[in-house]
Amino acid sequence: MTDVQGASVDIPTEDGTADAYLAHPADGEPHPGVLLYQDAYGLRPQLRSMADRLASAGYTVLVPNVFYRHGTTPLGELPEFIDPAADPGLWGRIGPVMGSLTPEQSRRDADAYLGFLADNPFVTDGPVALTGYCMGARLALRTAATHSGRVAAAAGFHGGKLVTDDPDSPHRGAGDITAELYFGFADQDASMPAEQIRELEQALDAAGVRHTCEVYPGAQHGYTQADTPAYDREADERHWAALLALLDRAF
Repeated sequence: MTDVQGASVDIPTEDGTADAYLAHPADGEPHPGVLLYQDAYGLRPQLRSMADRLASAGYTVLVPNVFYRHGTTPLGELPEFIDPAADPGLWGRIGPVMGSLTPEQSRRDADAYLGFLADNPFVTDGPVALTGYCMGARLALRTAATHSGRVAAAAGFHGGKLVTDDPDSPHRGAGDITAELYFGFADQDASMPAEQIRELEQALDAAGVRHTCEVYPGAQHGYTQADTPAYDREADERHWAALLALLDRAF
């Protein structure tokens, strides 16, 4: 574990400017880059803390506000502890913003995020890794497909709707993926039931993608997020072990 420096940064995109958080070891040297995709609650202290933990393990980590088209983070007020049961209107505010991010917008944004990492002096040359949470798992899977030459590994945790009937469902890009993938699903997650996990694995198998899909028993959607009631310490530590092992294999 090493000392970490973190700072707010701005990333120019085709559609504006994305505010973001960048964390890296404090030694001033370049390190492998990791793009961390947010959950639905967005860039906030919890995600900065996760980025810092990754950086302390020897990586330069970028966490963009993928909702930047709607304003800088935070979008509206979020309590220190986010409990949807205590705020019945929360998803009514977040849902439309999350749903407005199209696959094409996310592809263009990934161009900018990966370009930022490629140009950053704290990032080593070569491919980067991705990790995503909740909706961020979908973004990681899409980016691994649309930017295969730039991605060495990608992980997704408590991701939902990775398999849908839509023509642009994230799993349909499996044939373009060259990265190694890891998914840690929550078995109490209605957004990614067992039959969809099987369909995802079938698509990855058919495409010859190196992958591991595991189901964390007893875990709920959001189990990595310590500022929510879904947090599960045992599942979270399992996630960290799996993620760091993937990154070690990639770099």
